[in-house]
Amino acid sequence: MKVVVAHNRYREAIPSGENVIVDTEIAQLTAAGIEVLPFQRASDSIGELPLAQKALLPLSPIFGRAAQRDLADLLRRERPDLLHLHNPYPLLSPSVVRTAHAHGVPVVQTVHNYRQVCSSGLYFRDGHNCHDCRGKVVGWPAVVHKCYRGSAAQSALMATTLAVHRPTWKSVDRYIALTGRIAEHLRNYGIPDDRIVIKPNGLPDPGDPEPLGDGFLYAARLSPEKGLALLLDAWRRHPDGALGQLRIAGDGELRPLAEQAAAERADVTYLGALDQAGMVAARRAAAVIVAVPTWDDVLPTVILEAMAAGRPVLGTDVGGIPYLLGIGETVTPAGWAVGPDPEKLATALPIARVDAAAVAPAARDRYLRAFHPDVVTRRLIDIYAGLTGNSHPASR
Repeated sequence: MKVVVAHNRYREAIPSGENVIVDTEIAQLTAAGIEVLPFQRASDSIGELPLAQKALLPLSPIFGRAAQRDLADLLRRERPDLLHLHNPYPLLSPSVVRTAHAHGVPVVQTVHNYRQVCSSGLYFRDGHNCHDCRGKVVGWPAVVHKCYRGSAAQSALMATTLAVHRPTWKSVDRYIALTGRIAEHLRNYGIPDDRIVIKPNGLPDPGDPEPLGDGFLYAARLSPEKGLALLLDAWRRHPDGALGQLRIAGDGELRPLAEQAAAERADVTYLGALDQAGMVAARRAAAVIVAVPTWDDVLPTVILEAMAAGRPVLGTDVGGIPYLLGIGETVTPAGWAVGPDPEKLATALPIARVDAAAVAPAARDRYLRAFHPDVVTRRLIDIYAGLTGNSHPASR
């Protein structure tokens, strides 16, 4: 089976779980014997474009003409069985769906966010969840509130793109929803159930977990929706040193908040932005991973990484986090999920500290049962086979 994997890579300076997942999925498919043809563009390349292409860049989310020419050449030359799309913005454009269909190639898309409807992709604005653009022909509230990159002009362009490509999204042959919450979002958008399958992301197995370290690790983009302010509010409700050490990893607009907390308290350390090796070391040093977004985060990669490493997770009960942790299942969950409220989180912190060692085996077990490559890759190949009619040994 031959598959084109199309993805517009996010900027490397800002940690992207989606980039990690795409790279991981390509490696897993290749190891399973699928011939993968990566078709990727990188947002980091925008600064290097010739002036003529830069002048046309505002239209890329709508048309992506250069990408369509290159994709058409690839499809004619390689004659793949299908195209698997991840993020199309800004350089690929949803037009890749139309280009694939024009060449008789079916399209699968993994939905990592809510951007069929929401210009920012988050359903989150000004510190709260927002669905103001749902059901509108054109998402004018996104323009009013400058939801895309803080710009009214760019928000207008993205809202126009979403309106123009509504028929495009309705034509996708199969949607992969990472969680039931994403499946619900797609159904609300008008996608029929028989074109939606639920399959989470997976990560490579790092091997048997090492003994737990101590304290808590928060690792995320330091932006408002990721919950750093919520965590620090809850942390400050305990005396300095009462909970062990809180280590904060990441960068972003709320970096001054992390630096201030580290300056004020001896039990808070700001690690800055970490590379992959640094993140492995930081997880190893921790007993509990904290993931406390206040938006409906779809499927945070940091939680998958924590469970794979045998670290329990203290999270908020939003988006896909309860599903990730196995909350409500008959087996012991991989951690704890509480409402995005500082008092509730403050109450949960000492419980997580005391019970971490008892819950850690359940975290590793949850990863092995639901997110190991052997599980998720077989499921993905089954989805491909169901769409193309081509069986593959790895799916049997």
